[in-house]
Amino acid sequence: MLAALIFVAALTRVIPHPPNFSPIEAVALFGGAYFAKRHWALLVPLLAMFASDLVLGLLNGGIYWGYFASAGYLLVYACIALSTVLGFGLRGKVGAGRVLAYSLAGSMLFFVITNFGVWVSGSMYPKTAAGLVSAYVAGVPFFQWTVLGTLFYSALLFGGFELMRQRLPALRPQTV
Repeated sequence: MLAALIFVAALTRVIPHPPNFSPIEAVALFGGAYFAKRHWALLVPLLAMFASDLVLGLLNGGIYWGYFASAGYLLVYACIALSTVLGFGLRGKVGAGRVLAYSLAGSMLFFVITNFGVWVSGSMYPKTAAGLVSAYVAGVPFFQWTVLGTLFYSALLFGGFELMRQRLPALRPQTV
């Protein structure tokens, strides 16, 4: 059930949406919070995002395939893994306030890492402090959508799963 929710959320990336309004961070936090085995918590969100990247590549062609050869691609996947680890802190402590705080932290992590990556590996900005600041300033319009997307998908995943748990006893936490 957890894997299905994550894959469905990841595949929503193929429908039209504002730039960076995606489930990337929410999927990672959700996997980290709920998979009992840490390797599955890391693997499933990464595989789901890879599957959605493949679909996007098939739909968008050459431009998107170039993304797979970029450093940005690796940084996004590193952010997914780091956010999954961040989600481990939600294990057994999922609540609205904590999910909100972790979602904001995951969005900030994504912003800091990916914009740093654009600065360090690209040629758009000079390799100076001013260039780094310019890279972050240019990322601010995307950051707002990252936050909104993460909050939306976190509410959908965490809230939806909690509703499912109330209706399906098999999904409730087990103690043995």
